[in-house]
Amino acid sequence: MTEAEFEALRVFLKARSGLALSPDKRYLVESRLSAVCTRFKLDSLSHLIREIRTGRSIALEKATIEAMTTNETFFFRDKTPFDLFQDVLLPKYLKERAASRRLRIWCAAASSGQEPYSLAMLLKEASARMPGWHIDIVATDISTEVLEKAKAGIYNQFEVQRGLPIRLLVKYFAQTGEQWQISPEIRSMVDFRYLNLLDDFSRLGQFDIVYCRNVLIYFDAALKADVLRRIANTMAADGSLLLGASETVLGVTDALALDPAHRGLYAKTAPANVTKLFAVGSR
Repeated sequence: MTEAEFEALRVFLKARSGLALSPDKRYLVESRLSAVCTRFKLDSLSHLIREIRTGRSIALEKATIEAMTTNETFFFRDKTPFDLFQDVLLPKYLKERAASRRLRIWCAAASSGQEPYSLAMLLKEASARMPGWHIDIVATDISTEVLEKAKAGIYNQFEVQRGLPIRLLVKYFAQTGEQWQISPEIRSMVDFRYLNLLDDFSRLGQFDIVYCRNVLIYFDAALKADVLRRIANTMAADGSLLLGASETVLGVTDALALDPAHRGLYAKTAPANVTKLFAVGSR
């Protein structure tokens, strides 16, 4: 793979998925795309890149993008975003949505489903406090492969041991051999859909809570600002956004403001109003 071919691949990935691949990531390309070469019977990465540049195979383009997309996730990952949901956001919206009894949540870049299923289990645990409520959890990803896994809700022993409390494993999963499948009741709470964050997502509707964690780190500054602005447009006036631990809106966009009391939590409001907006859930 020549420098020119590597650059062509970088341009392709940036244009089609937003992935900003730095020049020092050639090793990552080689390790991840070798399996794609084998699958499509291509004798080298150079051959793969030539085929992509012709635009003749949508399947090859899709496989290349999916191979380069990071799908690292696990149940209750980083813990804090789920503590915030349970202790801050859910009390806040139980009060503020008491009239409509409706709550809409979007998990962007949901990968194989552990994040939205974690939220679904928390909501199920809180169901006694929410009689008659209608809950929508929309989970999206650019990879159709991981979306299929997410819809099936089947995880191996290693996956269910990463972050999932044993109490919830026993309560909401059924074991078949070395695999565990999450219950139909929990699976039915999540609507998995294909979505590329580069595309228009206004059709998803309006959300009270948005989780977009550990995906913006792969975008350049301009794309981060664009995605965050469009996410803000999908949020209710008092909506909440949760980002990854290493992500922030500071210096990126003024469409969202940091909640000073809770790291990783953002509101669609001017900074001066954030404390007031989150006060209900913080009591």
